[in-house]
Amino acid sequence: MVSGRGVSLIFRLALALALLVGAAAAARPAELVMFEQAFCEWCEAWEEEVGVVYGKTDEGKRAPVRRVDIHSQRPADLRGVKRIVFTPTFVLMENGAEVGRILGYPGEDHFWGLLDRILKRLPGEHRESAALAARPGQGKEKKK
Repeated sequence: MVSGRGVSLIFRLALALALLVGAAAAARPAELVMFEQAFCEWCEAWEEEVGVVYGKTDEGKRAPVRRVDIHSQRPADLRGVKRIVFTPTFVLMENGAEVGRILGYPGEDHFWGLLDRILKRLPGEHRESAALAARPGQGKEKKK
């Protein structure tokens, strides 16, 4: 049998563990959700111009891309994202909340500038974003 003191210690340890697990589950890192659909020529253009390098960039590491088909059932964690009509639509999410969005694909140069703007809204993004640095096709070679 465990003494009253032992029960108290076990209870405190269990409570601390539950709080840590709950905090870890609630804190979801940033992600860039790309709402797309089949045969979307602008989605294909984004993939060819940006998508092939996005995951290797600082932005891609800060907010990895997650693709969602607008005609499929919306994942439970994205049901609160409203008014997705056009593709592609990029929605920056953090901790289950929308931080900002980019409607359509305005071309590579404009995309990086718009992404930089919404990434600056993330907590801890007070530094100059790497999106202002040279991008593939702008005088520097692509990251490998």
